Amino acid sequence: MYYIKDYKEGEKFYGVYLCKTKQVNKSKNGKTYYNVDLQDKTGVINGKIWELSNAIETFEEGDFVHVEGMVTSYQEKLQVNINRVRRADEGEYDEKEYFPVSKYSVDKMYDNLIKLVNSVEEEHLNKLLKGFFVDDPDFVKKFKVHSAAKSMHHGFISGLLQHSITVANICDYMSKIYPILDRDLLITSALLHDVGKLTELYPFPKNDYTDDGQLLGHIYIGAEMISRKADDIPGFPHVLKSELLHCILAHHGELEYGSPKKPALAEALALSHADNMDAKMEAVIELYEANDPDTNWFGFQRMFESNLRQSSGTVKKRLDK
Repeated sequence: MYYIKDYKEGEKFYGVYLCKTKQVNKSKNGKTYYNVDLQDKTGVINGKIWELSNAIETFEEGDFVHVEGMVTSYQEKLQVNINRVRRADEGEYDEKEYFPVSKYSVDKMYDNLIKLVNSVEEEHLNKLLKGFFVDDPDFVKKFKVHSAAKSMHHGFISGLLQHSITVANICDYMSKIYPILDRDLLITSALLHDVGKLTELYPFPKNDYTDDGQLLGHIYIGAEMISRKADDIPGFPHVLKSELLHCILAHHGELEYGSPKKPALAEALALSHADNMDAKMEAVIELYEANDPDTNWFGFQRMFESNLRQSSGTVKKRLDK
């Protein structure tokens, strides 16, 4: 299979891909064309179908399609011009080839999550975590496979599980070197900080924002989910619940980044830094993996407001693999 990550400008391409999105647009001269996003497990690429001839058969968003065309670039970003397309026949594709998946074992990640849950000593927080991750099989099933984002970072199957564990591990480390931190509160908020994404984003293959995701956002949704679960636990201390909800509401760190509150607790501040670190480091990893190992400069990256470059040691390490 010709994976999207291997595309090179000027090459012909063909194969079966998932049509992630399809829009019918008009050019400046009034000509109808299709704007599509094609996806495989290595990424997503935008495509244009300028000539709606007999070679372009009927297909819809969400279909697996057999396409042919040419790899081009626009504003220094690869895209494809498609000249033939048809719906793929059953047996022409394996669905596992079309959805990006965490490189880590789901079962091992979940086992690590449960170890973190069991390490929380405060009885109410422990019950709260088990209410989500042990006693609610439907929640666990969804949480194990959900992505953590549409595209920015961890936008793959089991991305939410991977991100939550990494953030919790960073927080665990911080609790060891900064004794002022309440580890139980910090680990609980780390494991739960993005639970609202189960409602904010559709699962794969769509992996796009729901109406509630657009209108409310995962921070508010997650705080509501946690609040309702805490209210079902007898004697859950009001102050502890408020502190936990504050950590959730402040985990993006700044108002301009979507947090309803700025951190007012050390634990909320630590969580916001851990979340930001993992999001940005994962974005860098995905950028590296989308480019050849010997790529020098990657160009301006909006997320970092900087032109990123690999260190010489990283280049050597990647070439030696």
